[in-house]
Amino acid sequence: MSKIPFAVIFDMDGTLFQTETVLVPALHKTFDRLRREGLWQGDTPVKEYLRILGVPVSEVWRQLMPEASEAVRDRAAAWFLDDIIDEIEHGNGRLYPDVLTTLAVLADQGIPLFVASNGRSRYLAAIRTAFLLERYFIDFYSLDRFSLMSKSALVKQLLNDYGIEKAVMVGDRYSDIQAAKDNGIWSIGCRFGFAAGEELAEADVVIEQFRELAALDWPPLV
Repeated sequence: MSKIPFAVIFDMDGTLFQTETVLVPALHKTFDRLRREGLWQGDTPVKEYLRILGVPVSEVWRQLMPEASEAVRDRAAAWFLDDIIDEIEHGNGRLYPDVLTTLAVLADQGIPLFVASNGRSRYLAAIRTAFLLERYFIDFYSLDRFSLMSKSALVKQLLNDYGIEKAVMVGDRYSDIQAAKDNGIWSIGCRFGFAAGEELAEADVVIEQFRELAALDWPPLV
């Protein structure tokens, strides 16, 4: 395989996809079922989920249901995946403003585009299908596809698989910035996503709106 001299790697949640548009209703459905099954008491932990969004799925459910058994957490995770995909397939999800037009600009410039996400493969596939994202992206990498445990390891796998010599990681969480640093590539932090406080302080560039990417002199910074 020939090497790729430069590529842009995107996170999905909080960067391309407005996850809360499907996450909140799906989370309520899942916890309604947990309550019916006698596996959960109390309100649906929406704020807690939004706070930790972007961490690996197994860690999400450990934090949401710290007293539950691993078997119950696995069941909840499976139900939630089904519920969130159902929301996407029913047209309830949204990309951030200007995502498609900006991706088209970058693709027209011949920039290879990829996704590296902590989300499950089925989840990414549902979003890809709903918004026809295969028009713009070469590949979609997820932790479960390679049985990896961190965004840094996933980005490393992607860089190695495609022989990418230089790249920029675009994302909204510290894990995206750390993945860039761990792999010796540049990072662009998205302020419009789920970042809190100084989470993007170490990003090389911070943008307030997705369309700002189209105005950059690509490849930026490298």
